[in-house]
Amino acid sequence: MVTVLALTACTSGTSSDPVVGSATAGGVVGTAGGGGTSAPSSGTPTPTGLTPEAYRAELDKARGPIREALKKLDATGGKGLDERLEKTVASMEEAVARLEALMPPPEVRTAHGAYAGALRRLVAALSAAQEDVRAQEVCTGPAVLTGVQEAGQLSPVRESGNALADLGDYRADVVPVKVGKERSRRLSNGKYINSEGRPGRAYLELKNGNSRDAVVVLVRGKKKAIRVYVRKKSKFRIQGVRDGNYKVYYTLGTDWDSKDRSFTRSCDFEQFGKSVRFRTVRTSTQIRWTDWTITLNAVKGGTVRPKRIKPGEFPG
Repeated sequence: MVTVLALTACTSGTSSDPVVGSATAGGVVGTAGGGGTSAPSSGTPTPTGLTPEAYRAELDKARGPIREALKKLDATGGKGLDERLEKTVASMEEAVARLEALMPPPEVRTAHGAYAGALRRLVAALSAAQEDVRAQEVCTGPAVLTGVQEAGQLSPVRESGNALADLGDYRADVVPVKVGKERSRRLSNGKYINSEGRPGRAYLELKNGNSRDAVVVLVRGKKKAIRVYVRKKSKFRIQGVRDGNYKVYYTLGTDWDSKDRSFTRSCDFEQFGKSVRFRTVRTSTQIRWTDWTITLNAVKGGTVRPKRIKPGEFPG
């Protein structure tokens, strides 16, 4: 015999796509000139700039921090992305400012100017991306880099760096990562990202009426027992859920990155507003258990209010 309980949910009204549910149990080149003034009568020569060797050394001082910052940004997922991007911008800003203050050898001044300018525009693009990260429109480091590439700010850095290198073996390759195009990757509906054994009798049905795909995580105690993918406008039933009390978390978004275990764009993170308990009762004559149904979208008349959480709080 199956025991059926019921809960309803209310909308929070905090976004255009609220995640509220119901549950039913069952990154200026200096010039040598002085602004048009004539040379001193003493015949002091106009400065000619750094020697090629000294210039190479200065390029390397800037190259290292920029490459390291971009590597760290690309290699990380969504947790703490805002803070990491801020550190990337600060590190690159300092390095580019050093380049802009240099007096390079005369034969490379034009190329140096193009290189420093391209880097400055890249820093500006990364700085602007911070707003999208805060709004969770961009959710991973690789997605940030894809965005600035799509905006045309990475190719000029590579091209100007190559042009500078051709003039004297100057190392100016500062983009050490491969940046992909914008994608919209999805898993199949009901795909388990991970799951413990499911020997129980109960089921948990998940309904996603939202306009974005979802990943649902069931946590029992400290154990992330089940992670499952539920496509938009779809439902899926997890069969054989073990007895216990579960906290239910879910993230909605676009383009699932399986490596980072995160959506790369338009992501939200929620914790369902009520723990769900699965219990099996055996008597001499019968076995009873509890089934649940959870709806991830707003439902009229609902009473279960979800808790909006930070990306770092999501058990991904």
